[in-house]
Amino acid sequence: MSSFQLEDFVAGWIGGTASVIVGHPLDTVKTRLQAGIGYGSTLSCIRMVYRRESVFGFFKGMSFPLASIAVYNSVVFGVFSNVRRFLGQHHCGEPETSPPHNLSDLLLASMAAGVVSVGFGGPVDLIKIRLQMQTQPFREANLGLKSRAVAFGEQPVYQGPVHCIVTIVRTEGLAGLYRGASAMLLRDVPGYCLYFVPYVFLSEWITSEAHTGRSPCTMLLAGGVAGAISWGTATPMDVVKSRLQADGVYLNKYKGVLDCISQSYQQEGLKVFFRGITVNAVRGFPTSAAMFLGYELSLQALRGNHSETSS
Repeated sequence: MSSFQLEDFVAGWIGGTASVIVGHPLDTVKTRLQAGIGYGSTLSCIRMVYRRESVFGFFKGMSFPLASIAVYNSVVFGVFSNVRRFLGQHHCGEPETSPPHNLSDLLLASMAAGVVSVGFGGPVDLIKIRLQMQTQPFREANLGLKSRAVAFGEQPVYQGPVHCIVTIVRTEGLAGLYRGASAMLLRDVPGYCLYFVPYVFLSEWITSEAHTGRSPCTMLLAGGVAGAISWGTATPMDVVKSRLQADGVYLNKYKGVLDCISQSYQQEGLKVFFRGITVNAVRGFPTSAAMFLGYELSLQALRGNHSETSS
């Protein structure tokens, strides 16, 4: 078996599509809670979005991630699986041998996926968050900050994903598409370690306990738990990333990661870094369950068998 397999990328794309459809409404709530103004709690945010924007408000900015996050997940899962396979085969020295569940290999493959994810996912996340945030109530908290948009209730800043990209490049340059990339790196490298490692070991444990092959229920349960763990623990840096990326819709407020952390702590205290942790963990379960189920079943179909996949 070759260490590089294209099927992992294709299966990741299919799983990514499923995860976007399942998780985007709660992702909108999470983003509003972390970077928005005037949302007291998760339920309060849900009610406010529904009252002001109807059910369609929860799907703000979904067209772009539906088209792009699928590719993003394709790269993440493809890199993870192929790096892990390469490391495993390097250790055993047998090209035909499936890689064992080696913790160091899993961690290295997860970190590689986390680094690559920023290069592909940074602009995707930025556009998604800008589109999600432009309809929030606008309040210029600091009079010294220069407003870059009209007040809430008038014409939106961005007319769609393409217009959003063009506007950011025109006003902030190409580097503007990677605003918050350092925070995303600090979130995703440990985040993917706590995503892939629990999934592999939990699915292996459930399978060995049941004395059967990896079933769809196993994939759903292990994937959901892994997603809840990963997203729950990633919340503090996710808050910083969301604020940095939302910065610029109306105002330029933060100079970087440390400045964002400092200002957020001074104005709202330590609790601000755990804002959205509940919705993050709750959203992480079905999103990741759909992601891993779509990935595993697609991989089995592409390979024409029902043997255990490599993730």
